[in-house]
Amino acid sequence: MRRPFAIPVPVHGDTMRAMNGIFIGMGGGKPQAIDLKRANRHGLIAGATGTGKTVTLQTMVEGFSRAGVPSFVADVKGDLSGLGLAGSAMGKTHAAFTARAAELGMTDWAYDAAPVQFWDLFGTQGHPVRATVSEMGPLLLARMMGLNETQEGVLTIAFHVADKEGLLLLDLDDLQAMLAECAARADELTTTYGNVSKQSVGAIQRALLQLRTQGGEHFFGEPALELADLIATDDSGRGVVNILAADQLMASPKLYATFLLWLLSELFEQLPEIGDPDKPKLVFFFDEAHLLFDEAAPALIDTIERVVRLIRSKGVGVYFITQNPIDVPDKIAGQLGNRVQHALRAFTPRDQAAVRSAAETFRANSGVDVATAITELKVGEALVSLLQPDGSPSPVERTLIAPPRSRVGPATPEERKILIETDAVGAKYDQAVDRESAEELLAAKTQEAAAAAAEAKAATEADKQAAQQAKADAKAAKEAERARIAEQRAAANSPWAKMASSAARSASSSIGRQVANEIGKQVFGGGSRRRSSSAGGGIVGAVVRGVLGNLFRG
Repeated sequence: MRRPFAIPVPVHGDTMRAMNGIFIGMGGGKPQAIDLKRANRHGLIAGATGTGKTVTLQTMVEGFSRAGVPSFVADVKGDLSGLGLAGSAMGKTHAAFTARAAELGMTDWAYDAAPVQFWDLFGTQGHPVRATVSEMGPLLLARMMGLNETQEGVLTIAFHVADKEGLLLLDLDDLQAMLAECAARADELTTTYGNVSKQSVGAIQRALLQLRTQGGEHFFGEPALELADLIATDDSGRGVVNILAADQLMASPKLYATFLLWLLSELFEQLPEIGDPDKPKLVFFFDEAHLLFDEAAPALIDTIERVVRLIRSKGVGVYFITQNPIDVPDKIAGQLGNRVQHALRAFTPRDQAAVRSAAETFRANSGVDVATAITELKVGEALVSLLQPDGSPSPVERTLIAPPRSRVGPATPEERKILIETDAVGAKYDQAVDRESAEELLAAKTQEAAAAAAEAKAATEADKQAAQQAKADAKAAKEAERARIAEQRAAANSPWAKMASSAARSASSSIGRQVANEIGKQVFGGGSRRRSSSAGGGIVGAVVRGVLGNLFRG
């Protein structure tokens, strides 16, 4: 394992001792170095564009790596990708760097590369970085989407209902489905949790659409980033430098700031309390820090301040890099113990206020006029005040910054690809996973409800059709009976029927009379006999004939 840079420091005149730490440079005739035991007290690197902030950052990151401390740094311009490659004597900065190393007495200075891992929210310039919607939480997500308090409240209700009903919120599709569910159940949820208006849900849905257009859908999902892959060392014990490709991400500043704040919050929540370790577990460098605080709500500022204050005991150091020191709110700036201030330009009233503010934050040194020096500093020169072993800040010193050992400038796409393919992470995060979550469960629930409704509707329709058919059949039967009766009546009233009926009656009358006569003859005898008994036989015969005639007619 390589030992961190050691440089002799004069103590009591001629006494010499070795001081192990992160060597920054020489100022006031003595080395300026970050004490590893105080490195988790956070820090600030500030200065105008082109004054050397990136080189200072690179020197610090290399120093932490050699000390066995992993780091995470956002690469806004793409320059920091050179950390994974050793500098070269062919580089344009070679002459200046070798001269600076000699001036600072760095006899062991030589070009060297740091172990790196590349990350990218979009998955193009590094391993994909993902987090679930549940891990992000409603507060940070509301900040990312720029929601107002009412909309944030509705979003919080959506998270609560999802958690209560066992619905995993993994990606933006899950959240969108959950919001649609809340809108459908607005009356029910309003009674239980407070007002859930469809207008607020619609506003959140529109904000989600904007987030998608900024590439947010690439960030949310699984497999989620495991912090153990960030807090790692290589085979020789050097801390791994995790580089976030942020050049494309800067086009979505809210996504950039929220992601880094989420990562900081995850470190705070997951890492155990360890007090004050001999060296940090991880150092977090937040470039373009003003993006974190621009238009941030007071509640969010309070959250950042609390995380920065308490994460120290988890062994994490946080270093903000920004052009203007007043970009960092006072309550957070007060937590930053290690400070490197590059030149500022005092052209505008705001610049002049920044100069005064920066001058007031340093521990005074009678030999340094801070307010004047800030505007006079050369490139590669800074005002430095670092925490001493007893925890007190050192007097500010005008310091020459040590040159980095890795390449100053970006890696080529081919070099980056090789570094990505050969690091320890491998293909662990390359393939996205879409397991069953809120979207699928709610879709299945909707399908089941639709199927049940369709079945009920079909049953109702069948019953309705059956009733209609029965009614139609009854009506048809009734109509048929009426038709039959009408047909019979019509047939009975026809001329032919009447003629036939009359003929039948006539025939029956004639036949009756004939039969009656024949019976009379047989009963009462012939004509002579009938004549002899005309009184009695005539009456009887008439009666018989009348009865028989009626029978035949009937």
